[in-house]
Amino acid sequence: MTTDTICALATATGGALGIIRISGPQALEILSHVFSKDLTNVEPNTIHYGHIKADEEMIDEVMVSVFRAPHSYTGENSAEISCHGSRYILNKVLELLIQNGCRMAEPGEYTQRAFLNGKMDLSQAEAVADLIASSNKATHQIAMSQLRGHFSSELSRLREKLLKLTSLLELELDFSDHEDLEFADRSELLSIANDINTRVIRLAKSFETGQALKQGIPVAIVGKTNVGKSTLLNRLLHEDRAIVSDIHGTTRDTIEDTIDLNGVTFRFIDTAGIRQTTDTIEQIGIERTYAAIEKARIVIWMIEEKAGREEIEELLQLTKGKEAIVVCNKADKIDFDAFVPPIVPLLCISAKTGYNIDKLESKLFETANIPELTDNDIIVTSARQYDSLVHAEENLSRVLEGLETNLSGDLIAEDLRLVLSDLAEITGDKGIIQSQEVLNNIFQHFCVGK
Repeated sequence: MTTDTICALATATGGALGIIRISGPQALEILSHVFSKDLTNVEPNTIHYGHIKADEEMIDEVMVSVFRAPHSYTGENSAEISCHGSRYILNKVLELLIQNGCRMAEPGEYTQRAFLNGKMDLSQAEAVADLIASSNKATHQIAMSQLRGHFSSELSRLREKLLKLTSLLELELDFSDHEDLEFADRSELLSIANDINTRVIRLAKSFETGQALKQGIPVAIVGKTNVGKSTLLNRLLHEDRAIVSDIHGTTRDTIEDTIDLNGVTFRFIDTAGIRQTTDTIEQIGIERTYAAIEKARIVIWMIEEKAGREEIEELLQLTKGKEAIVVCNKADKIDFDAFVPPIVPLLCISAKTGYNIDKLESKLFETANIPELTDNDIIVTSARQYDSLVHAEENLSRVLEGLETNLSGDLIAEDLRLVLSDLAEITGDKGIIQSQEVLNNIFQHFCVGK
């Protein structure tokens, strides 16, 4: 596949401009057949004005950027045609390129070629997709950190320590019959292994945060019927997303939407009010409320001034093991002189007027406990990378056990090789990632043109 010259549209249609990318061994020769200028001998990293032609007909005035191997995104000869965004023009240019020897690129094929040509490792390639899909400041920072190679550098440092550990064990085996020689005692080896294990565990644990930031932190809004859950959702979203009514049981299914708070996405789930009912449809909605509580990371439990002990006990039981924020709604109707708050901490708000909504948003962000990210922070967001880290952690536990029980060095060395292999799978080191099926599975989720 890498001997083909590929082309694809790299921008959405309908804009003022469109960019078509070409990459492969014949990229400049093929483009020269449809461009008003011969590009085969031009200097790399230059931009050329001209027009795309079909026979003698001019299709469009364009600018062409030229890159030569290995100094291009893919590591191959490549070019980018910047033309007008007309669907007809873009399709016509692609048609001409294909007629002259290009084929349409598969999803993610440009980045796949960059990986195969050594322009980036596999974790950086996955970061490209995350960068394109980033929807807030946090996910953008995480993707940029991986793309810049911070995760790869950390794995490289871990591999160096693992190789040192392996080398010391190999020396121990080679000179085991020389009692007067000591290269490293087991306590030193154990210290190195513990340090590696701590860092691997930290990386694996970051996956939970990574997934929350990537998918949005799930927040379930629950409570009795008619306490203002849908009004609160609409207030948080700044739009009328849910139907609001004084009639009990109006919400009969979960309604989801997201907002951005301080650069982090929160995914709110408005649920059916919890009450005893004989209505079959409403009962299904209530069952989905319980399911939403299970999936949520944070629960906003809404009560009214007249909430009794039984409701509070139900709250404590349902939210056990969850981060819960208790809010007393309809503060605009509360007689605070006579109001006796329940024993649980709560925040009085008015979803209708917006009273204390800013404090609720601050409380949400505080409860989410998202670490303040910098461009150098390493947060794992890929399930594939997480799986490799978990396997590395399992193999490291056997290494530690072997060192503590004075197990033979050759058995410990075998487990160390497995750890090295697990970490190498994350970056796709040469000789480790062999399966085309694995690569296809990673890159097929990219958009065409990237």
